[in-house]
Amino acid sequence: MTTHPCAPVPERLFDDEREQRWRSRFTAVRMSRPSWARDAPQRSVYVSNATGTFEVHVWDRTSDERRQVTDRRNGTTAAALPPGGEQVWWFADTDGDEFGHWVAQPWSDGPGAATVPAVPGAGDGYPAGLEIGRQRTAVGVSTDDGTTLLVHERGSGADARVVYRHTEDAGVGSLSEDETLLAISHSEHGDSRHPSLRVLDLDGGGVVGELHDGPGKGLAPLEFSPVAGDQRLLVSHERRGREELLIWEPGTGTVTELRIDLPGELVGGFYPDASALLVAHTHAARTRLFRYDLGTGALTELPVAPGCVGSAEVRDDGTVEYSSSSAATPSQIRRLRTDGTDDVLVTPPGERPPGSLPVRDVWTAGPGGDVHALVTEAPRSGATPAPAVFVLHGGPHAADEDRFDAVRATWVEAGFTVVEVNYRGSTGYGSAWRDAIEGRPGLTELADVAAVQDALVADGTVDPARCAVDGWSWGGYLALLAAGTQPGRWAAAVAGVPVADYVAAYADEMEQLRAFDRALFGGSPEDLPELYTEASPLTYVDAVRVPVLVLAGENDPRCPIRQIDNYLDALAARGDLAYEVSRFDAGHGSLVVSDQLDLIATEVDFVRRALG
Repeated sequence: MTTHPCAPVPERLFDDEREQRWRSRFTAVRMSRPSWARDAPQRSVYVSNATGTFEVHVWDRTSDERRQVTDRRNGTTAAALPPGGEQVWWFADTDGDEFGHWVAQPWSDGPGAATVPAVPGAGDGYPAGLEIGRQRTAVGVSTDDGTTLLVHERGSGADARVVYRHTEDAGVGSLSEDETLLAISHSEHGDSRHPSLRVLDLDGGGVVGELHDGPGKGLAPLEFSPVAGDQRLLVSHERRGREELLIWEPGTGTVTELRIDLPGELVGGFYPDASALLVAHTHAARTRLFRYDLGTGALTELPVAPGCVGSAEVRDDGTVEYSSSSAATPSQIRRLRTDGTDDVLVTPPGERPPGSLPVRDVWTAGPGGDVHALVTEAPRSGATPAPAVFVLHGGPHAADEDRFDAVRATWVEAGFTVVEVNYRGSTGYGSAWRDAIEGRPGLTELADVAAVQDALVADGTVDPARCAVDGWSWGGYLALLAAGTQPGRWAAAVAGVPVADYVAAYADEMEQLRAFDRALFGGSPEDLPELYTEASPLTYVDAVRVPVLVLAGENDPRCPIRQIDNYLDALAARGDLAYEVSRFDAGHGSLVVSDQLDLIATEVDFVRRALG
C-alpha cells in the first residue's frame, strides 16, 4: 500500500480567547430532544455528549434523574423506548460500521450492563426501520441480499417471523394502534428514491392495501392514528411536485389529500387524540410548526420561539416539545403549552456554547433555476474580502438551514466567509429540484455552486483567488469532483468521508446505498459504465491543481476506505501535487468529541496553509 502524507493536527488555532470559544462550541454538553415511552411518559431517552462521546442517556421526569446508558468506544446514537418504558433499546454495531442488531437492557441499568437481543431471530444487518408495540415489534434488516422485515410477538419466547423479503430496498413504516396492521415502504419497482406503500395484515398475513403514485412520485408512511379503532395512516406524498400530506384508509382505499396552503414542504404527525396534525413546514431553509385541524381544515401557526425548529412531538396533554436554534443562537429544547406559554424544557449541564454570526440569504440565477445559498460573512480587513470556504452539504437529499452549527462557527472564527449552497438535489425546494441530478449527479450540483460563486465574486463578497471547497459525505464527493472539474475556481479542496472512486464505492458500500445509486444513475456501473466514470472524482485526478485534504473513516460502510485509497494512490502516482490524509478509527464520521475537534482543526489548518 502507498504511504500517504498525514495531515498534522495543530495544537491550537487561535489566541487564548478565540481558542476557548471555538472549542467550547464542541465540548459544551449537548443533547437531543428527549422522546418518551408511550405508556410511561415520565421516562425519556436522548443522546448526549456529556462524557465526551455521544451516548444514550435516560431521563426520569418525575425524579429529574438523568443517567448514561451506553459507553462504547465509538459512541451510540440510535435508541428507543418500548411503550412501557421498562427497557432501553439501542442499536449495537461495531466501531461505527452501522452493521448490527437492536439490543435491550433494563431501564435501571447503566453502562456495561448485560443486554439481550431486542428482536430474537432478526439477525445482523443495516437498520431498515423499527416499530415497538405493546405486544409486537416490527424491525427491518438490510444486507447484501436485500431487505427482510420481521415481526416479533413480544414475550412469546419465539423468534421473529418474516413478513416481507425482497432484493430491492424496503423499510418498516408504522404499526397500527391495535398492532394488526403494518405499513411498509418498498421499491419493488426498482426506484428506492421514490418508494411505494403496502399495508400488511399481521394476523391474516395478507395485503390490506397498496399505494403507488407512479414514476418520480415517492410515498412515505409517517404514522397510524394513535386512537384505538382508527386505522387511518398519515402519508407523505409528492403528487404536486413537493412533499405534502394525505390520509389513507387502507381497508377502504379512501385517500384524502390535505390541501395545506403553505409554500415549501410539509411533514407531520398526529396529535394524541387524532383530531389534528402537528405540521412542520420547511421553506427557504427555515422550519416552523403549525397545527392542522382535521375536522375543520383550520391551520394555525404555533407561537414557538424564534429560530428554525429541529424536531417536535406532542405529549398527551397537548404540550408541544421541540428543539430550535439559528445560525447565531445555539439549540434549546423547549415546550409550548396549550395556554400559549413557552419555556425551556430541559437544559444540559454546564455553560451554553457561545453563539456565532447570523446567515444572509442569497438567491442566484443558476442553470436550472434560482439557487438558494446561506452566507455567513466574516469581518473584513479593509476593502479586501475575507477568504471564503464553500461548505457543501451531504445527502445529497438534504439541505443547509438556518440552524446552529459549530463547524460553521469555527470557520467564521478563523476569519473565513462561509457559503452554503442548496444546489439541485437538495430537499426543501420541491421534487423537481431534488430530482434534477438524476442521470447526471455531481456535475449538476457543481454548476449551481459555480453560479453562486460567480455572483458572490461579482458583488464583492468573496475573492476568486481565495476560495476553498469543503464538504463531508456527498459534500466531500462534490469537493473532490470540484477539484478535478473546476480546477481554476478553487485554491484548496477538503473532502471528508467522500465518494472518490464511484465504481469501487458501489462495489463496497451497503446495499441500501447501491439501491439509491441505481435509482440516481438509472442503473449499476455494469449497466452505465460511462456515466459512473463521468461522475467519479478518480476520472479527473490528473486535472487537480490545488492542495487536497482527505479525511476518512476506517470502518465507513457508506463511503468505504478502499475506494478512497484508490484515489489517494492516484494522487501519489502523479508526484507533483500537495495532498494530505487524515484517517480516523470510526465509521461515517466520529461521535467522539476529541476526534471532532481534531478533524475540524485539521481542516482549518490545512486551508490556511494552502491559502498562505
